[in-house]
This record gives sequence, C-alpha cells and structure tokens, in this order.
Amino acid sequence: MKKNNPEAADKITFKNLRRLYFFALLTIAVTIIASQILVQYNLNQQLSDSKIINISGKQRMLSQKIVKEVLILHYVSDKPSQKQISHLKNVLSLWKTTQNSLENGSDSLAFPKEKSETLSTLYSAINPIFNSITEATDLFLLNLEQKNNLAENQKLVQIILKNEDAFLSKMNKIVSQYDLEAHEKVTEQRKIEYWIFAFTLFVLLLEFFFIFRPTNKKIENLISKLLSSEKKALKLAYDTEIISEIKENSVKELKSLNHAMENTLLYCRIAPDGSIIHVGEKFAKLLNYTKFSSNKKFSEILTIDEKDQLNIDRIIFEKQRSGWQGELKIINKEHHTIWLDLSMVPVMIKKGELELLIVCFNITERKKAQREVERLNLENSTEKINQQKIISSKIVENQEKEQNRIAKEIHDGIGQMLTGLKFSLESINLDDKEKSAQKIEYLKKLSLDIIKGVRTATFNLMPPELSDHGIVSSLAKLALELSKLTGKEILFYNKTDFDQRLDSLIEINIYRLAQEAINNAIKYAESSHIIVQLSHSQTLLSIIIDDNGKGFDIHAADKKRNSESGMGLLFMKERIQYINGRVFIKSIPGEGTRITFNIPI
Repeated sequence: MKKNNPEAADKITFKNLRRLYFFALLTIAVTIIASQILVQYNLNQQLSDSKIINISGKQRMLSQKIVKEVLILHYVSDKPSQKQISHLKNVLSLWKTTQNSLENGSDSLAFPKEKSETLSTLYSAINPIFNSITEATDLFLLNLEQKNNLAENQKLVQIILKNEDAFLSKMNKIVSQYDLEAHEKVTEQRKIEYWIFAFTLFVLLLEFFFIFRPTNKKIENLISKLLSSEKKALKLAYDTEIISEIKENSVKELKSLNHAMENTLLYCRIAPDGSIIHVGEKFAKLLNYTKFSSNKKFSEILTIDEKDQLNIDRIIFEKQRSGWQGELKIINKEHHTIWLDLSMVPVMIKKGELELLIVCFNITERKKAQREVERLNLENSTEKINQQKIISSKIVENQEKEQNRIAKEIHDGIGQMLTGLKFSLESINLDDKEKSAQKIEYLKKLSLDIIKGVRTATFNLMPPELSDHGIVSSLAKLALELSKLTGKEILFYNKTDFDQRLDSLIEINIYRLAQEAINNAIKYAESSHIIVQLSHSQTLLSIIIDDNGKGFDIHAADKKRNSESGMGLLFMKERIQYINGRVFIKSIPGEGTRITFNIPI
C-alpha cells in the first residue's frame, strides 16, 4: 500500500499538470489567432490606405498631364492628330474614373465608400473645380474634333489653367488627410499589439511558475530513476552485446566484400601454372565460364586464339613473382573482340604456397571511343585540307577578278579620261582666247575627275588613312566613302574613344574584315542602314557591324561551302583566326544581321 500511494499521488499530480498545460496552450493559441486576425485586418486596412494615398497623388500628376496635353494641342500643334486627341481622351477618362472611385468608393480597387467627415468636406470643396476642368476639357476636345469654335478654345484653356492650381491645392489637402488618418490607424494598432504582447507574456509567466517548474522537478526525478536502472541493465548486457556486435559486423563485412568482388570486379584466382582456382561471377559471365570448363587453364577460357593463349601463358610463367599490368586484346567464344586492362598480383597464402590474383577492367568501350576519335580527327584533317584548297583557289580567283576589275577601271575610266585630256590639250588654239579659256575650264574639270578616279582605285587597293592614321580613321573613312558611293546610310561610332595604333598586319586584316562585312550587307542583305561600332577594353578590341537587311540562315550558309556566301563566311573565319581573334555571327531572316569581331590587343 505504501508503494501504491506515491504512485497514485504522482498520477493525480500529472493529470492536473496536463490539464493546466492544455489550458495554457489553448489560451496562447487563442491569443495568437486573435492577434493574427487583428494584425491581418489592420494590414489590409494599411494596404488600402497606402493604395488610396498613391492613387490620390497620381490624380495630381494626371491633372498636370491633362493641362500639358491641352497646352500642346492648343499652342504647339498646328494640326492636332487623332492620336494626340485620343491620348488626351484616355487620360481624361482615367482621371474622371479615379476621382469618382476615390470619392464614392470602388469594390474593384478596394476603396471604402464610408469616409470621415473631414474627407467628405474636402471632396465637396474640390468637386466644382474638378467639374470645371472636365467640362472645359471635354468642350476643348469637341471643338478640336469638329474643327469649329477654335477661338473659344482660348477661353477654355484659360479656365483649365485657372482651376488647375486650385485643384492641386485641394488635392494636396486630401492626400494629407488620408496620410493623417492612416497614421492614426497605425498608432491604434500598435497599442493593441502591445496589449496582446503583454497578455501573452503574462500567460507564459503563469505557465512557467505553475506548470513547467513542477513538471521539470517530476521529470528530473523520473529520469534519475531511469538512468539508474539503465546503468544496471547495461552493466549486465555489456559483454554479451559487444561480442555479438563484433561477430555480426565481421560477418557483414565479409559478405559485403565478397558481394562487391563477385558482382563489381572482373577478378579470378589462379595457380602459378595457370590453372583456375576461382573465377568471380561477373568475370565468369563475361567469359562464359562454367563448372564444366573448370579443368581448363586461365589462358584457354580467356581467349580462343592460340597465339594469344601462348602469350598469356608466357606472361604468367615469367611474371608470377614480380606481377604484371597491361592491356590485352582477347576474342571470346562468340568471336567478339574484348579489350581488358589486366593486373596480375602475386599473393603468398602461406609459406611455400603462392597464388596469382587477376583483376581486370573492361576497356572495350574506351578503345572503341579512341578509334572513333582517331577516325573523326582524320576526317576533320581531310576536311580542313579540302577547305584550304578551296580557299586557296578562291583567293587566286578573287585576286584575278580584282586585277581585271582594276585594269578595266583604269582602261575604261582613267585611260579614256587621259586620252580625252590629251586630245583636248592638242586642240587648244592660243590665238582664239575665248575658246581656249572654255577648253581650259573643261580640262580643269576633267583633271579633277581623273584625280577622283585615281583616288577611288587606290582607296580600294590600300586606303592611305590606314597607314597614316590607323584603324579608327580608316574605318570612319570607309563608312563615309561607301555611304557616298552606294547611297546607303552607313554610320561609324568609336564608342570608347579608341586611339591606339596596332601592328600593320592586324590593322589591314581588321580593315578587310570590316570591308567584307559591309560589302556583304550592301550586296547580299540589301540593307538600307548599316552601323559600325568600335569599342575596347584593356585586352580586347571589339567591332560590331549591324544591318537591317533580309538576314540569312547561318547553318544553311555553313553547309554551302562552295557557294559565294558560304565562302565569304569561311574567309572571315580564316582571316580572324590568322590574327588570333574570334568572329560571332547572329542573323534572323527578315530582320537583319549582326557580325562581331573580337581581337586581342
């Protein structure tokens, strides 16, 4: 009975503590839920208030925008377009709708219909001003659309301007009142939250003194008894449990090791004479080894080729003491070729008894991949050689065309003009001064044409700007000259004020790349606008050429190596690689092309 009484008392005490604990938790839960509901309600009110303040402020901006649009339509635009009138209508409609929502409330915008007495008074005061502006603006727009009573618009503009300042002043008071009321709500919410916080702390203090402290003492006594019992039990079972664990772990380790070796490694054990002692499951599956072939030697189950068998027997005989590692090519029973990375390790079982542990890795797929890489490298080398042949032939062909073009320009243009100059000089009669003066004027003009033709021909060969002033000046001159010759709008921008001189070989290659890209945009893309942009960093010079032409399919152009367009892209890539640069081509059919050259500096 003495033992039962303390137990019954403990049981009653724990029941009372549990009831108090549940009551305290329930109180805290109710308090938290109530505070959350109140906080969420106030947050929603604050969101609504901030939105109203924001929209009210926006009303001031909209009124200013309406005045600005009216002034532009009346004083600036000689013939207001329908688009301008429609835009002003939309702004005016938005202004009216927002003002109505602020004053009368709106469910869609979450604006309250009920307002304070001060706000109602302010809205009553601003309404006449608002109506005057809206009526005057409506009449102003009506006169513009019907194109009558335009003289009346001057009065309407004055009405709008007169009421604008009053509207802004009244609207500022409304915004200030909204802000004041929102601040009062926040202050009230803060007070409520402080009361909730104080009540929650009070409940927690009561829980600590009347629940957690008594519970803690009871639990400490209970844990002390449990720990004492646990120590006695552990002391009795300690030796038996340790022995059992060691035994179980050893068995598990052996099973895991055996499973890993059988199913993951290609391994086997053989005697020094080459006879098989044991073959792992995975290795046996690879070699189709069964117990019926257990009397065979390792070399016989490894390959069916007799020469390979003799080679394996020789390695076992010569390397059984030192071990061996290398790659073997074997042919299995299905006449499939398999490559193995084989390691032979001598293992001393006991004194005078030796075994050889064979561990292999199947590298057949790696060998296949190596052969495929070699084949692809050979194909790439052949393709590059063929491309170089095509490039060389195209270069010779282009050089021949360029020489013929220059010869034709000199013969048909400069040559004819020089012949005309010669005959004109011979026909001058100094006795007839009037005709001589006319011919001299003609000869001056003809001389200027000859000079211009010579400059154009030399510019196409090697622009003097490139050698005298560098790549920036030559690209600017190129854009200007081509713009004059073709009538296209070709613009050049030096975005980072690059003014360095580069190696002459790099500069001429950059110039030719830009010239090729611009000519392609003119000739193939049929562009009307071309922009050349140059920028640089400490280590990189970048040239971007944009056009608004018809664009092209980059992948299709890459495949057409023998076409003129395909060779043009290939020449660019070869030339940019020659100066250790990179080219990036982005083109969208129907929209245009961007070519970027990046050259290290």
